[in-house]
Order: sequence, then C-alpha cells, then structure tokens
Amino acid sequence: MKLLLAEDDPMIGASVVRGLKLAGFVVDWVRDGRAARAALDTGSYGLLLLDLGLPLLDGVALLKELRRGGSDVPVLVVTARDAVADRIFSLNLGADDYLIKPFDLDELIARIYALQRRQVGRKQPEMRLGALCVNPLSREARMNDKPLALSQREFSLLAALIEKPGTVLSREQLEDRLYGWDEEVASNAVEVHLHNLRRKLGVTWIRNVRGVGYKLVEPAPEVSR
Repeated sequence: MKLLLAEDDPMIGASVVRGLKLAGFVVDWVRDGRAARAALDTGSYGLLLLDLGLPLLDGVALLKELRRGGSDVPVLVVTARDAVADRIFSLNLGADDYLIKPFDLDELIARIYALQRRQVGRKQPEMRLGALCVNPLSREARMNDKPLALSQREFSLLAALIEKPGTVLSREQLEDRLYGWDEEVASNAVEVHLHNLRRKLGVTWIRNVRGVGYKLVEPAPEVSR
C-alpha cells in the first residue's frame, strides 16, 4: 500500500517513514497542508496519515476540503490533541481513525491494516485467490500452503494485484504502488519484478493485457485426458 504522511515535525516524520518502509509500505512525506492537498490531487494513495497541526493549511481544514470534495481516501489522524472533543470532531468530519501521539509504531501499522481491510470488506488480513494466499500484515505469501520466497518489491507487487483479482493495473499504476518520490525507477523495473514473480507463481497467474496492463487470475484447472 502507498501512504501519504502529512507531518511537519522532522523527527517524527523521519521516524515514521523509516518504520513504515521497513514494514514494506511505500511512503511519500509532505510537511504542510497545501503540499498534502497537491499530492492527493496528483497521486494515488491507499491512506492519508494526517497531523492536525500542519502549517499553511491545517489538518482540520484539509480534511474538510477532502470530504466536501467527495474524496474517499481513508484518513488516519495522528496528532497530539488528546481531548475527547477533538477526536469526536475529527471523526465527525470524516476521519476514519484517530491515533494520539506519542504512539507505538506497531499500533500505527495495525491500524493501517485494519483500515485497509475495512475498505475492501475483509475481516481477516489474508487475501486469497485459489491456492494463492497473501498476508500483508505478516508479509507472507503461500501457494498450496507452501511459503513463497519473495523480495520486498515482488511481495508489494503481488499484494497490489491480489487486492482486486482480475482488475487490470497499468505499468504506471504498479510503478506508483512500488516506489516513492525519493526512489529512482528504471524504465523496465516493473517488468523485471513481474518476470521474477511469474517464475515463482507460475506463468499463467499474471496475464498481460496488451496495451493496457497486467492482472492476476486463477489459472484454469488442467483437464486430465
């Protein structure tokens, strides 16, 4: 999942970005509300981590703009404001969850996954398609109950494809899911990861829709003769 962190404190921001990247997330970090709004207008994010005390455009004003504009991006408010009234106000504005600083990184990650499951209507963290099972929380993938040895990029790619099996994702969309602003991307990077993933899954699991992109499908069972 690709996340947008809107946090103006450099120490907190750097620590959160580092921890989330180690957990396998792709994270873009902005330090004021206007930059957050611009990023959301031009990029695709699975979740916004929003501090309320942002400069230029505060988190409350940004949240109001997003919901009045029809944005349904999940928003996890991460703030030092611990009053019950602040929590109620933010949730009523359209925030999906509220976490008070200081917080434990593991709790933040657990809340991110809970919001992700809620978005796609799953009660369990595991995503399944036939014999393939992917657990983004433990970052494990299994085929026929046997573990798959995947690199971090390969796992992120598989997780993006299995979120909505059969949905075609373009190379640009996959690239956007795998890389943040601060990372250099080779022109054939996604294709290389797809090739490696096909070798480990089986070539029929990932289909190329010519001129459009790629999709994950359960292979048809072999018919014995």
